[in-house]
Amino acid sequence: MEIGKQRSVKELDLNSNKFKTTFDVELSIMLFTDLNLNKPLLDALAEKGFITPTLIQHRVFPVVMSGRDVCGIAQTGTGKTFAYLLPLLRLWKFNKDKNPQILVIVPTRELVVQVVESVNELTTYMSVDAVGVYGGANINTQWKELQGGADVLVATPGRLYDLMLNGAFKTKAIKKLVIDEMDEMLNLGFRTQIKNILDLLPLKRQNLLFSATITEEVEQLMQTYFNDPEMVEAAPTGTPLENIEQEYYAVPNFYTKVNLLQLLLSQDETMTKVLVFAATKKLADELYEHLEIKFPGDGGVIHSNKEQNHRFNTVKQFHEGTYRFIIATDIVARGIDVAEVTHVINFDMPEVPENYIHRIGRTGRADRKGIAISFITEKEKILQDGIEALMKIKIQETALPENLIISDELTEDEKPKVFMKTIQLKIPKKEERGPAFHPKSAKNSKVNVVVRKKDRMKKKYGKPKKRAPKK
Repeated sequence: MEIGKQRSVKELDLNSNKFKTTFDVELSIMLFTDLNLNKPLLDALAEKGFITPTLIQHRVFPVVMSGRDVCGIAQTGTGKTFAYLLPLLRLWKFNKDKNPQILVIVPTRELVVQVVESVNELTTYMSVDAVGVYGGANINTQWKELQGGADVLVATPGRLYDLMLNGAFKTKAIKKLVIDEMDEMLNLGFRTQIKNILDLLPLKRQNLLFSATITEEVEQLMQTYFNDPEMVEAAPTGTPLENIEQEYYAVPNFYTKVNLLQLLLSQDETMTKVLVFAATKKLADELYEHLEIKFPGDGGVIHSNKEQNHRFNTVKQFHEGTYRFIIATDIVARGIDVAEVTHVINFDMPEVPENYIHRIGRTGRADRKGIAISFITEKEKILQDGIEALMKIKIQETALPENLIISDELTEDEKPKVFMKTIQLKIPKKEERGPAFHPKSAKNSKVNVVVRKKDRMKKKYGKPKKRAPKK
């Protein structure tokens, strides 16, 4: 990987009034041995076959080592996990205290498992204990595991906050905080939990935040809780990865999409690990039912309604090659980290343009070539326009295969809706009727009326009856 000897240059970002680190690079080969890593970390990297750092890993390392707060802007698939783990583990010092020194917050359960595995890979020759906690699992089991001690704690926001309130560990020992995939956590509605967690952490700590996009919410959170973070950008938002070839098919409806996907899986032998994105959980299940008939046992489906063990097992079989394809929704797919994904297929286009970048970033990793294919209907053209405007490139159209069966069958959502004008009929007023009983006569009506004595005397004698004057 050509990165080179770098000279960091601080430039004032006029949009945020913060200093942003840019780099003046002389082309040469940058190796992990050129970084200030200790022998245990270098041995672990060499054992796993990692020789050259990615751009974000190379740029973030010296800033984190300096002790400054960092805001790293990098896309999915650029090696963000190692970018923050390497310097933090290099700075880590053994402590008899059982409470965690490093806290990593991620949005999904799958990412928790992925980060814990990455820590274990890097600490093969170090005495570092990593514990992962997430919702959907027994909280008592996780509480006991934390009681046994942890140096690195990886957690989802909701479960982490519950364990903090239950006193599962003491926060005073936390010196390093990492918030990964911050934009996705805010999209999932974790803003309140994140703020509550940050309020409970010690003020003296180093903060690292990684996000594919820097929104106003992310900016506000950094201004409140971070100490003048230095922005390190590996690639501008919306820049597609160079290793990924992008194309799309113009299709009329859902069932034609199904036929096209079945045809591609049948004819293209290079599709050995295919990640298929569906818009909703319902569509993912429906698509899986169609593919299971033609490719029994070749694939799986994961989304938030599936049990945790099912999701882990599905990803494991996909990683091991038992499954040829996986159908997933956007939220769950953030935790799928399989380097050998050959194709990403957007069965449905994402409504948020940035999610397209996250999706296709699942392929083309580790300097491998990847292919991203999108199935686009007429209604999805507007979504395509937004994605192309973000990336500033056009996705190339590919002609439909000649032997593709174009279906005339439509789903309920695709059927044209007939809107009938609703006429509000005026209900006639009820005839005004009297009460359901006969009123009493004046004679029989009893009304408590107070009559003065003066009035009674006048009625009886025709004139007021007065007392005789006193003599």
